[in-house]
Amino acid sequence: MNARTDTDLRVGLVGYGLAGSVFHAPLIAATEGLALDTVVTSSPERRAQARAEHGDGLRFAASPDELLDAGLDLIVIASPNKTHVPIATAALKAGLPVVVDKPLAGTAAEARELAALAEERGLLLSVFQNRRWDNDFLTLRALLAAGELGEVQRFESRFERWRPQPKGGWRESGDPAEIGGLLYDLGSHLVDQALVLFGPALRVYAEADVRRPGAQADDDTFIAITHAGGVRSHLYVSATTAQLGPRFRVLGSAAGYVKYGLDPQESALREGLRPCTGEPWGLEPEEMWGRVGSGGPARAFGAESRQGGDGERAVPTLPGDYPAYYTAIATALREGGEPPVTAQEAAAALDVLEAARRSAREGVTVEVAL
Repeated sequence: MNARTDTDLRVGLVGYGLAGSVFHAPLIAATEGLALDTVVTSSPERRAQARAEHGDGLRFAASPDELLDAGLDLIVIASPNKTHVPIATAALKAGLPVVVDKPLAGTAAEARELAALAEERGLLLSVFQNRRWDNDFLTLRALLAAGELGEVQRFESRFERWRPQPKGGWRESGDPAEIGGLLYDLGSHLVDQALVLFGPALRVYAEADVRRPGAQADDDTFIAITHAGGVRSHLYVSATTAQLGPRFRVLGSAAGYVKYGLDPQESALREGLRPCTGEPWGLEPEEMWGRVGSGGPARAFGAESRQGGDGERAVPTLPGDYPAYYTAIATALREGGEPPVTAQEAAAALDVLEAARRSAREGVTVEVAL
């Protein structure tokens, strides 16, 4: 944790559940120029946890309304999805810059209304899309920038898990008002990454299922995007995958890139590790590196099959860098300019998520207006 100074921008954090305690609070505390000032939670247990993790000087509030006239410089919303729009609206109307955990809203129209309000008030509004700073995503962007794959034809991306028993809670609720389910949860990340890499979506097809006994919201979903530039993205989010596929499989005219495993930053944060200690951050071992090349002779199934064919090589995975998000937020607040993720980008992703929901419900391919 950085030593707090009088010139730090004071941050109010709404919510200290998974998003607030594991992602936002540690990254805010690690960012030079930002100070975690107040946490909104009424839970005595979560207050005790936050104080133990961030010091006795941390203040608490029982509701987001208490932050609006508390002299803060930034409001971060990490509360349940259905609260994002009302809390963000109130903060912007009170003249406060806002960061919202994904998804920004339940619909693209709501996201654009928030974007218009922020622009009218001259305030920062950003969405926390930390997966843009995953190690594998940064590595893939570098490979594409270098032209190593040629012209990309298909992008496969997965967030798959094996969780046969539902955990319950609002994230798995079947109530549409909760904006739960994997489509809007992990799907928000995968769609955002696909749009960043390959541009706007023209058409969307999706399949969404509720597989687990007792589950209410989608837990096994597939999204196919046809991008304006011709790339096809195939995106998978699932809690029912007994055998995990590659995190990325990217097929180009010159070569392909295959990468297994997840970025280590989330697990490190969950374990209480922090990115401001001077120790290396976001690194993964060499055996987890992805591979670039063209496939040679078919190989037998098993561990060897992951090593690919002739002409392939391992590609060192770049370090993941979640801290870069809040560093960019601090810079945007002090110097102006665009935040690292804009509300308009979030709205474009919500266009795709809404199209995917309709496609899965009606069994049709949905056109997306550019």
